[in-house]
Amino acid sequence: MIDSHCHLNCLEDVNRSLDMIIAQAHDVGVTHILCPGIDPPHFAQIIDIAKQYSQVKAGLGVHPNDVSTHAITEAALYEWVDRPEVIAVGETGLDYYRDSSDPVLQAEQFRIHIRVAKALKKPLIIHARAAHMDILKILREEAAGPAIMHCFTETLEIAEAAIDLGCLISFSGIITFKNAEDLRRVAKQVPLESILIETDAPYLAPMPFRGKPNFPEYVVYVAEKLAEIKEISVEQVAQETSANFKRLFGWPV
Repeated sequence: MIDSHCHLNCLEDVNRSLDMIIAQAHDVGVTHILCPGIDPPHFAQIIDIAKQYSQVKAGLGVHPNDVSTHAITEAALYEWVDRPEVIAVGETGLDYYRDSSDPVLQAEQFRIHIRVAKALKKPLIIHARAAHMDILKILREEAAGPAIMHCFTETLEIAEAAIDLGCLISFSGIITFKNAEDLRRVAKQVPLESILIETDAPYLAPMPFRGKPNFPEYVVYVAEKLAEIKEISVEQVAQETSANFKRLFGWPV
């Protein structure tokens, strides 16, 4: 299995070393991890993690909640992302749920990320909260390249519109939550060839660990729930979501 979204740099404060975290993930079948950045002060740290562990690659971007304090220029983002350890641009996007950043600035920064991703031919990692219609509008206007709709929680109609624009839909531990029946119905209808799985660790730990720190090894619980929803084997979920990831990124080879 591949954890398509795991903030490994945020797990360094828990009572496990990164060596242990990655080894324990590998022990349950998690072979590769994509570690996204959310602000420039942590970009170097994430690149160092990707250099240290061959099974980890980085994504770099400015989270929409952080653009007011960490807005980045197109040239600076290009320079950070244009390196072999970085295979994705983001996470980036729009978040209207929180009032931490001006929506106009969020949109400007999102467009910068899209332009860099297109120039470098690297996929986007999109954070979208209470803003999916504007996200889809900007993706169309910018003729954006391939992308991941990270931690998807929206309707089937939005999922289908995103897929039509070249996005993959990534499901997290939220699909295991007791109150997520609507999302499970969406997951049942989204084609497996358009799905990735993720933890978003250290956040959003799946049941039965909800409320505790999340770890990449817990992506297994996402795969198991997805297998249950779709009435297929966990092995098929693992194989097909990993194949989707490899097709998008050309990694691992």
